[in-house]
Amino acid sequence: MVGTFMYLTASRPDLTFDVCMCAWYQAKTIEKHLHDVKRIFKYLKGTVNRGLWYPKDSSIALTAYANADHAGFQDTRRSTFECMQLLGERLVSWSSKRQKSTVISSTKAEYITLSGCCSQVLWIRSQLTDYGLGFNKIPMYCDNKSATALCCNNVQHS
Repeated sequence: MVGTFMYLTASRPDLTFDVCMCAWYQAKTIEKHLHDVKRIFKYLKGTVNRGLWYPKDSSIALTAYANADHAGFQDTRRSTFECMQLLGERLVSWSSKRQKSTVISSTKAEYITLSGCCSQVLWIRSQLTDYGLGFNKIPMYCDNKSATALCCNNVQHS
């Protein structure tokens, strides 16, 4: 049942947290977890018309935006990165996390952010191919020209 819910979260982001918690305890299930799964079914029954809806006349273009603040966290001097992905005009994914490492320049902070955002875009693109949508070029926007130049230069990195 949880596997079915995991597939459903692609179009129902409101279920993601609850389904992930059920999947967490799937190996050692107790009766309480079965009640939680039943509650998800009851919720689905009452919210059939909810989800991500895209009218036929809306544009289906995947776009990504990434940003980082260099050394924004005062205690550890780590940067925080934010990225979001839009499908047409609708937000389908976003994240805001503190980077695991300390970097010495805003270019490196933005580059790490672009890397994480790119991996999320690739995952979304693979999910959308299940729905018959294919994307050749997906624009990613970043406000740091040095990080953009570093991404475009294949000689500087592997």
